[in-house]
Parts: sequence; C-alpha cells; structure tokens
Amino acid sequence: MSHRKRGVLLSAWVSAEEYNTVMQRMEEAGTQNASAYIRKMTLNGYVLNVDISPVRELVSLLRRCSNNLNQVAKHANTYGIYEHEVKGLQKDYEKLWGRVSDVLNQLAAVVAL
Repeated sequence: MSHRKRGVLLSAWVSAEEYNTVMQRMEEAGTQNASAYIRKMTLNGYVLNVDISPVRELVSLLRRCSNNLNQVAKHANTYGIYEHEVKGLQKDYEKLWGRVSDVLNQLAAVVAL
C-alpha cells in the first residue's frame, strides 16, 4: 500500500435504497468517481454544484455593452454623437444592471445556505 496516497480503507454498509440515493446525488454533483464523492461528502459535509449560466449571460451582456460603448466613442470622436445612440446605450445598461442584480441575489441565496 506504500504506492497509495491514501493508505486507510473506510467502508460502510448501506441499503440498496441508500446506495441508489448516493449514486443519484453523485450524478447530480457531476462526479463519476464514487470514492472521491464519498470522501468529499465525508470530509466537507456537502458538495455545492452551482449553475453558472447566469454568470455566462452576464459576461456576454458586459461584452456587448462595452463593444457598443467603444463604437459610440469612436463615432463621437469622429462625427459627433446622436441622441438615439445614447438612449440605446442607456437601455442596454439598464438591462445589464438588472441581470447583475439578479445574479447577485442568486449568489447571496447560495451564500445564505
């Protein structure tokens, strides 16, 4: 056993129902290694699987807004600025900050767990 990083075997008897529940939760956590999952749960008490799709959407909105802002700045420096462009940017920023608020609320809910 000297080649192993972990040299102590820990085992437990479970019912078929408990085993199925463990396997289901392991799958929900996105883990395929039962030993790693059980070790993680035993040592830390929980596994937090976070859906980061709202953050990805937020990053996409940030990119679009910064691209729009850059285009308007170039246009303003070359030709001047039009009011409808500024209003479009304001709408984009309102949408962006609405999503930022949503994501922050979701993260606050996770932290409160």
